Amino acid sequence: MSSAPDKCTSAHPPAHQPDPTLTLTSTSTSNASQGGQPAASAAAAAELARLKMRLRQAVRQFPDFPSPGILFEDILPIFADASLHADLIRALELHVAQTYDTPDVVVGLDARGFLFGPSLAMRIGASFVPVRKKGKLPGPCETASFQKEYGEDFFQMQGDAIKPGQKVLVVDDLIATGGSAAAAGSLVKKLGGSLLGYVFLIELDFLQGRAKLDAPVYSLLASQ
Repeated sequence: MSSAPDKCTSAHPPAHQPDPTLTLTSTSTSNASQGGQPAASAAAAAELARLKMRLRQAVRQFPDFPSPGILFEDILPIFADASLHADLIRALELHVAQTYDTPDVVVGLDARGFLFGPSLAMRIGASFVPVRKKGKLPGPCETASFQKEYGEDFFQMQGDAIKPGQKVLVVDDLIATGGSAAAAGSLVKKLGGSLLGYVFLIELDFLQGRAKLDAPVYSLLASQ
């Protein structure tokens, strides 16, 4: 079994198959009070819960991929269905509206953060900025390193992508060990951005990746 699972994979035993009817809960720190929510907030919470259930049921799992002992979390069926894709963007929009001051920038991580980051940015009226592997972006870039299972890797962001003081939300498909997301957050701060938080579709809780991140973390779908 891999000691540091690759992105979008889980080190749970392949035989484990989560019950798709399980109750999904947010792992973010909520700003809403626990009682006396306005009707609009309650309706939004109910809508978000319904969307999360539909999305969780669409995620497929492939045992022993890409190597034995790994359970791969496949989010691509969400993007193969236009209604599910719309549900995903709506769910993220609801979370953003309930949790943050309106972000100026959505930063998406290479590469699955590119699948939904631009759509979310357009929906909330923010710009989209990609974080890419070293050598993939033109012009002056800022660089941050992070550790992978087999050594060091590097992320880059174009040096003029974020203006000082802009409010930034970092998004990716999955948080495992947290190294790549932490590198992206460090790039945001190098460019003078104000880091609002991190948003992921799936979180592998047992790897405790959020401990490496210095801003609030939200995972849309709980990984069991």
